[in-house]
Amino acid sequence: MTLTQLRYAIAVADTGSMNEAARLMFISQPSLSLAIKELEAEIGVELFRRSNRGVVLTQEGIEFLGYARQVTEQYELIESRYIKKKNIKKKFAVSMQHYTFAVKAFVELVKQFGMDEYEFAVRETQTYEVIRDVKEFRSEIGILYLNDFNRKVLTKLFRESELEFHPLLECGIYVYMCKEHPLARKEEISIEELEEYPCLSFEQGNNNSFYFAEEVLSTYAYKRLIKANDRATMLNLMVGLDGFTLCSGIICESLNGSDYCAVRLRSDEVMTIGYLQRKGMALSPMGQIYLEEIRKFQAIGNLKDSQN
Repeated sequence: MTLTQLRYAIAVADTGSMNEAARLMFISQPSLSLAIKELEAEIGVELFRRSNRGVVLTQEGIEFLGYARQVTEQYELIESRYIKKKNIKKKFAVSMQHYTFAVKAFVELVKQFGMDEYEFAVRETQTYEVIRDVKEFRSEIGILYLNDFNRKVLTKLFRESELEFHPLLECGIYVYMCKEHPLARKEEISIEELEEYPCLSFEQGNNNSFYFAEEVLSTYAYKRLIKANDRATMLNLMVGLDGFTLCSGIICESLNGSDYCAVRLRSDEVMTIGYLQRKGMALSPMGQIYLEEIRKFQAIGNLKDSQN
C-alpha cells in the first residue's frame, strides 16, 4: 500500500468516477483501475462497487477512506512544513446536536487559538449525522445526549460504528421558552400544563426515530407538535406561537439573547450529555481544550438543579 494508491482512492471517492479521477490525477483510466484493484487485493477489502453510472463506496470503503484521508493530510502537513517550508492551517471540526453551550465552547476555543493558523468547522446537525460525521472522520468530536430511553439503541450504534461515548454533563430537564410565555414565571412546570402549547422538536430527516430525537420524552403524545430544522426557526416559533422545547437548562444569553428562559420540568428524567470519538484514537490537544470549555458549564447545570 502506497501513498499514491491512497490518493487515487480518495480521488475516486470524491469524484464518483474512475475516468474523472484519472483525469485529475494525470493517469490513464486503466492504470488507475489497476492501482485500485491492487490496493483492494492487498487490504482484502472491496472499496468501491462499480456500475455503468460510476462507482460508489462500500461501507468498508467509507471506513478505510476515513483513515486514508488522515494519512494523506498528515503527510501533506509534514511535506509542507519540512520540505516545501510552508505553513498550512491545522484543522479542527466538531459536530453536535443543537446545544448553545457547545457552540459557546467552540467560540471560546476559536478565540484562544485564532484563525490565522487553524481552520475550524462546527456542524449543528441531526443526531444520526453527528454519529456519521465522527465515524467518517469529518469531525473529531460529536456532542449528543443519552438517557434511559435511548441509551441501549444508541450505544449499540456507537459500538457498531467503532465509536466511544464519554459523559460530560448530567442535567435535569427544563422547558425552554420565550420569557413572555404564560408559564415562564413559574418555578416548575408539569408536562400536563404544556398541553395547550406547541411542542417544538428538531427534525431528524430520514432517521426520524424516537431514539434519535434531540428532546427527551419524545414518545409523549403531544397534542400539538411542530418540527423545525434549525435553531433560528425554533426561537421564532417560541415567540410567535408560545412554543416550547425540552432542554438541559444550560442556556447562553450571549448567543441567543435575553428573551428566553428555562424552567424546570416536573420530571425525574436525567440527560447525560457527552462526546463521541473514534475508538482507540487519542484526542488532539485542541479537542481536549474544547471539552474543557464544555465542562465549565457543569457548574451552571448543578446550580440550576440545586435551585429547584
